[in-house]
Amino acid sequence: MKTDIHPKYVSAKIKCACGTVIETRSTAGDISVEICSNCHPFFTGKSKLLDTTGRVDKFKKKYKMK
Repeated sequence: MKTDIHPKYVSAKIKCACGTVIETRSTAGDISVEICSNCHPFFTGKSKLLDTTGRVDKFKKKYKMK
């Protein structure tokens, strides 16, 4: 294996716009992101179903859901 060709693998902090800081290791160093698993609607369960031109009502009516 050749020496001195691999990038440095250092500890890094991933900072989210919501204020969450995750400590990990990376070759890129510190990283800043807009959304993380703590504030993403999919992971928090706070996602909202947007009704675009009645598609949800049409689906419910088609499959007779309440």
